[in-house]
Amino acid sequence: MEKILSNGDHAVTKEKISAEEHEKKNQVSLDTSLVDILGTFRDFLLIERRRAVNTVESYGRDVESFFCWLQEKEDVSPANWSKSSVIDYLKDKREKGKSDTTLRRHLASIRALVRLLVRDGYVKEDFTADIMQPSKWKRLPKTLSQEDMSKILLAPDDKTPQAVRDRAMLELLYATGMRVSEIIRLKLNQVELESGFCIVHGKGDKSRLVPIGDAAKDMLADYLGAARQSLLRARKSDYVFLTGRGGPMTRQAFWARVKRWAKEAGVDKSVSPHVFRHSFATHLLNHGADLRAVQAMLGHSDISTTEVYTHVDRQKLRGLLDKSHPRGRE
Repeated sequence: MEKILSNGDHAVTKEKISAEEHEKKNQVSLDTSLVDILGTFRDFLLIERRRAVNTVESYGRDVESFFCWLQEKEDVSPANWSKSSVIDYLKDKREKGKSDTTLRRHLASIRALVRLLVRDGYVKEDFTADIMQPSKWKRLPKTLSQEDMSKILLAPDDKTPQAVRDRAMLELLYATGMRVSEIIRLKLNQVELESGFCIVHGKGDKSRLVPIGDAAKDMLADYLGAARQSLLRARKSDYVFLTGRGGPMTRQAFWARVKRWAKEAGVDKSVSPHVFRHSFATHLLNHGADLRAVQAMLGHSDISTTEVYTHVDRQKLRGLLDKSHPRGRE
């Protein structure tokens, strides 16, 4: 690739100039105001954000595509753009067969654009901030059946301190729907075994009160006795779950324990701590739990995040109809 001139730290090539000339031809149909914003956006990414040339090219093409779509809708004024404009654009792209990966990149490009528009006073606020990632529009969470979950929970069946700890961790994870980060940071003063509750510190330093089922209470009480003292090795720690060396349980070690016991149980599926969380919510709703109660236990700030688990149940019902009804699927 032949370098023909240099612009600061960025080498400009014949190939790059050809690409830019091609883009300029494509921009001819754009409104002048949009062309100006697009140029400012590229400079913003390249100079102020110090993004790689390839990233600037990619984001620039995405924003140009967005602008062309807006112009077709006769909406070239940034003051008129909104959250619904972006969502409608992404839905249009999906209907034309674009993948989730492509849609995520388009959303990232538009978010970067809107941050610039806010900074330069074109719009008052970032209307892309709470747009759900396109991949979440249709992808349903992975869950385990109640039978597979029982197999995993029963897998650590010996009395070594590590097995007793693992059984308590798995039971508590399934009983509360905690995130892996929440359970490894859980401290003794957050657990109230007598009342059957624990205080969970979640995202954004928000705390929530989560009940603990009887099975988890029993396993946790068993662990907090001799097993935890054995793992401590005469040390002191406020954390509930400890490694074999007496330190706080790590995310990596926790994942490894979950995968190990899933394999031991003969569950031939991709199992992670988050699959436990998904299964907790899905099983609760399948057995008639109130959606708002599940939202509170999971620590979701938005009910729409919890509603995805009702889609899993509806999909199951759809499959049952297709399989069992004489005219479910012909």
